[in-house]
Amino acid sequence: MKKEPEEICFRPIGWVRTEAKEVPRFYKISKVRGEIHILPRYKLGLKDIRAGDEICVIFHFHKSPPFDEKKHLIQEPPHRPGEKKGVFSTCSPVRPNAIGLSVLKVLGVRENVLEVERLDMFDGTPVLDIKPYKMEENDA
Repeated sequence: MKKEPEEICFRPIGWVRTEAKEVPRFYKISKVRGEIHILPRYKLGLKDIRAGDEICVIFHFHKSPPFDEKKHLIQEPPHRPGEKKGVFSTCSPVRPNAIGLSVLKVLGVRENVLEVERLDMFDGTPVLDIKPYKMEENDA
């Protein structure tokens, strides 16, 4: 049996910027707009992203409380009162690894900034990675 790794470290490639004070819990119901500011050294990585594209944004739930296995393995989603669900079947921001995934619509690209819609992230949310939502077989 393999020993569990003690730690895996990630560094943000950028941060979310939005003036929204409240955001929906799930990107599919969000109309919130904002920007993703990518660190200048990664700017060339945005080369083929265009307005109209959909992108997967992997981010850190930086405002979530620490995960407590006794309290958080089973949770009650706020939109389903009385229903108890396992954390891995929910979109809860309170997770063993505070990692989120959203599919955002790109409204525009300028320099190292992506203008996006469907935000379910707060201002200052660290972005860990961006991937295409729909990838052609030849792009893999």
